[in-house]
Amino acid sequence: MKNPHFTFVDLFAGIGGLRRGFEEQGGECVWTCELDAYAVKTYCANFSVQHPIWGDIKTATVSVQKNVPKHDVLLAGFPCQPFSLAGVSKKNSLGRPHGFLDQAQGTLFYDIASILKARKPKAFLLENVKNLASHDSGKTFKTIVKILDELGYDVQHRIINASSWVPQSRQRIYLVGFRKEDNVTFNWDMVACPSVGPKLSSILHGPDEEPEHPFTVRERGRTRVSEKYTLSDNLWQYLKSYAIKHKAKGNGFGCSVVGPDQISRTLSARYYKDGSEILIDRGVGNNPRRLTPRECARLMGFDYSSTSKPMSIPVSDTRAYKQFGNSVVVPVIREIAKAMCPLVFTNSHNLKKNTIKSIRPNS
Repeated sequence: MKNPHFTFVDLFAGIGGLRRGFEEQGGECVWTCELDAYAVKTYCANFSVQHPIWGDIKTATVSVQKNVPKHDVLLAGFPCQPFSLAGVSKKNSLGRPHGFLDQAQGTLFYDIASILKARKPKAFLLENVKNLASHDSGKTFKTIVKILDELGYDVQHRIINASSWVPQSRQRIYLVGFRKEDNVTFNWDMVACPSVGPKLSSILHGPDEEPEHPFTVRERGRTRVSEKYTLSDNLWQYLKSYAIKHKAKGNGFGCSVVGPDQISRTLSARYYKDGSEILIDRGVGNNPRRLTPRECARLMGFDYSSTSKPMSIPVSDTRAYKQFGNSVVVPVIREIAKAMCPLVFTNSHNLKKNTIKSIRPNS
């Protein structure tokens, strides 16, 4: 990108949901890290990648200064694994590091902390499941915030439900940090949040769409979803019996059948198995169907509607379901980026004051 407003790195990049939101604000991605080869295939099919994509982040953080370029913003939708806390005295006796390195060692968050410590970007955005805040009675989250604070960042967090932007209930925790020395103030009131969200009708295939193999076919002048996405009689009967059994036990497990005027449950990476958390009602006497991968792209905000430019889905349905289920919701990231980016380049010579003002979201 010629004359980017700021640079960023994309860690645990997946299929690029975080990248998309920050590129739209004039940022240039200078380094990407993603281990899954199928996710990399989708990522490269949808972005102009001007640098090699790093695989295992742990090999990169062996020498951050050598492997990870300087950048203004660090982005990471990081996996959260249980923290192993150990005493400083024990680490000292073994000649091993302590402080923030000790508290995070053995986790993937440790690698994020290593990059922040070595490269000191102006800001970061981290995303995780909402249960991060309550994991291990809140000790895990407290440790993460403490580490980020010790690294010199003012950290603000919020759990946001993506249902304000897409027809899906999907709660995630977001952590935004800015270097304390830069004296900039971020608060969540700067993130514009729609008061009313859309319904599933906005992302479902319509009869007037151009057909797209293998998701839809054209018959008698109308486009319809391919039969492969309709549940078989055996699978539908199994899911209904499963739901009845667990309801009798007082459990909340079971399939969820929804219509165009509703919103869905959270799309998960296991959706490819039976689609039970989001089944589309096809009317009385008809078995419900799964979402197609194209509808999943829209549900996650990559393709918000049938009128938007569709993203490339170069992998199998199984891989696509896993990728979208693991992704971030793009419109949420877009609004966070709109709030963060003016603060990132407040002191930059790349933008004039009127440009900064023009992209600041309404609070």
